[in-house]
Amino acid sequence: MAPSASDTLTAAAQIAAWQSDYYKSKLLNPENIIMKKLLTFFAALLATSALVVAGEYQDISIEELSKAIADGKVTLLDVNGSGSYARGHIPGAIDFKAQSAEIAKLLPADKEQLVVAYCGGPGCNAYKAGAQAAADLGYKNVRHLAAGISGWLDAGKPTEAKK
Repeated sequence: MAPSASDTLTAAAQIAAWQSDYYKSKLLNPENIIMKKLLTFFAALLATSALVVAGEYQDISIEELSKAIADGKVTLLDVNGSGSYARGHIPGAIDFKAQSAEIAKLLPADKEQLVVAYCGGPGCNAYKAGAQAAADLGYKNVRHLAAGISGWLDAGKPTEAKK
């Protein structure tokens, strides 16, 4: 007599359970050096990818930026576009769109000097063009004002219009 469909499923389930238990005992055994190395590798890979996703440039707060401006220790890149720049920008900022071809001449000679790129606000990624341009020129301390010009204005900080 041939086995019924339910007998076949039961046998298949038993084999699958046995295989699962076997592989768990071999692969997940704490004494298994290969598995430890693989788990360590994947944990490191996950941690590294989290850093990349988080962003390439460290954020700077409005308070930190205000202090750096007061101390004269920052170069600002406004990456909002020339129209926005003309209407109002953080005092002393460079209009990145209008001056990107000459950016190397406008940035400080000291490659350790703080360079901050900003755009419209937290959801804006335009700042990356300015930050990347500075990083490509060898600047080591490139940061991002995540609050952008909108956060700067909301904080009651001064702006200046293009002269």
